Amino acid sequence: MITSNNIQTPQSFAIGIDIGGTSLKCGVVNQSGEIQFSFLVPLKESKTEDEITSQIVIAILQCADKINGPILGVGIGFPGVIDNDTIIGGGDNLPDFEQLELGKTLKLLTGFNIVMDNDANLMGLGELIYGAAKDCTDAIFLTVGTGIGGAIMINQKLHGGYKNRGAELGHIIIQQNGLACSCGGRGCLEAYASVTALIDHYQSLNKSSSEEIDGRYIIEKYLSGEVHAIETMERHFDYLAAGIASFVNVFSPQKVVIGGGISESGQFYIDELTRRTQSLAMPVSLANTTIVAANLGNKAGLLGCCANVFQKFKALDYAIK
Repeated sequence: MITSNNIQTPQSFAIGIDIGGTSLKCGVVNQSGEIQFSFLVPLKESKTEDEITSQIVIAILQCADKINGPILGVGIGFPGVIDNDTIIGGGDNLPDFEQLELGKTLKLLTGFNIVMDNDANLMGLGELIYGAAKDCTDAIFLTVGTGIGGAIMINQKLHGGYKNRGAELGHIIIQQNGLACSCGGRGCLEAYASVTALIDHYQSLNKSSSEEIDGRYIIEKYLSGEVHAIETMERHFDYLAAGIASFVNVFSPQKVVIGGGISESGQFYIDELTRRTQSLAMPVSLANTTIVAANLGNKAGLLGCCANVFQKFKALDYAIK
């Protein structure tokens, strides 16, 4: 690998551990974003804080044993609020993890540098560094699914606000005193433009629809011209575009990357969002912005965990020059 001074630099690696409610996604990535290998560790039998921590340690050491080269550190993605490698509050699926200095514990047990962040932020970082926005310095990532998560990259760095409490892109308020949201607020973008909101609205219009429908079903009906699906999707596009336009007006990113399964529906989905965002955003803020679909799929989280290591320990400049 060549640096900007044309000096040969040895390849270095990062270990990534993406913690979910049912499994750990583990792997090793080089600073060019190439996954050397990866594996899943089921958490079905691990319920307590100590048991899950033990599984993480075992996974880190397994990864280290596979690599013949310098490991800069371990990136951890966790579904909760993270501040200074400490879990302030766990996600809904890991509620017992609170006020836990997991980063410090893992460093003591493994000897590796540890850097942690929220899993949705890191999924976004993966797309922003290695995926659909890898040629950008400033970008926004939105994942549209059960809820709406996101990440902000400013000058090639993840921005989470003071003490990493911000970047809750799904919870900008787009309707004063609007629909109740899972966060406890009202009128959030998530309450209007998530796939959950999409399904709820479709079922409110089509009383004869099955309770088991999903976003893919509604997309299929929309493309076939079904009236309820068209009305539902029009509402979805309008609300999501309103949120995107707000982010464009504030951040003026080079790209807005849309992730989640619904973003894989086809180019028409991105085209509709682009057209509506163009009619809402300030032209000067939108001048250098394009809206694109994410392209890393389920690899985004692991790659984001490792990108966070390379950024933290100053190796990523080799990868992005």
